[in-house]
Amino acid sequence: MAIQQSELILNPDGSVYHLNLKPENIAHDIIFVGDQDRVAKITKHFDSIEFSTQKREFKTQTGIYKGKRLTVMSTGIGPDNIDIVINELDALVNIDLETRKPKEKLTSLNIIRIGTSGSLHADIPVDSFVMAQFGLGLDNMLRSYLIDAVSNSEMENAFIEHTNWDLLKGRPTVIPCSSVLEKRIESNVIYKGITATAGGFYGPQGRVLRLNIQDPTLNSKMDNFRFEETRITNLEMETSAIYGLSALLGHQALSLNAIIANRANGTFSSDPYKAVDELIAYTLDKLAEQ
Repeated sequence: MAIQQSELILNPDGSVYHLNLKPENIAHDIIFVGDQDRVAKITKHFDSIEFSTQKREFKTQTGIYKGKRLTVMSTGIGPDNIDIVINELDALVNIDLETRKPKEKLTSLNIIRIGTSGSLHADIPVDSFVMAQFGLGLDNMLRSYLIDAVSNSEMENAFIEHTNWDLLKGRPTVIPCSSVLEKRIESNVIYKGITATAGGFYGPQGRVLRLNIQDPTLNSKMDNFRFEETRITNLEMETSAIYGLSALLGHQALSLNAIIANRANGTFSSDPYKAVDELIAYTLDKLAEQ
């Protein structure tokens, strides 16, 4: 059965509604960044750029790096934007946009997020790299989908018990990264752990300005959470959404962060731009190897 126009919205030129993209505009290896200005900081390393577009906060460039065709895309901030980006990317490769029917042969994209974050532990220093083996969703976006088949309920239960989580906020989700991309990108210079994903920047991450928050001790409880020697390394706003939707749709996803601050010892990188540039170069070279 064809998907209705109201459910899969296309622009007059046939591109998907929010991203303004057609299937031929994207590569199978896609790098996500939050900030639209960071797209050019990655594609400046490309040998050539074949396509570029922007609609709202979604900027996309596709080109060649060391013989490898890659796409770089800005997602903006938050799980709600990831819901748009992943679903529309999947539509580009797995739905025939003319017939509006899912394809019989499905395509799996490789999606790698490059971001910045703060470390929760003194032994993960500024200017280091962190790989999210798991995305811990503190928001409710993924609960709109049938997520249980790809989530780690045992780790979810352990986190709920450890933090005395208020289920009025919804049940947290824990989604593993792609083991394929983990092996492709990992090295002995990358720290691994759980990346927590909040649905907002202020209250959801424990920041207090003029509003009291539901659990002012949550951050400290997250700091000392352990599950089978795995700990929460950092806190941001996209990873679990990327992991959950990618797993449900059959895509490979991995989230990497350059650590520019260390909350445990109060330090901040003397050159955060250098740390990000080094993570970009590292990731591009790993992708170009295969």
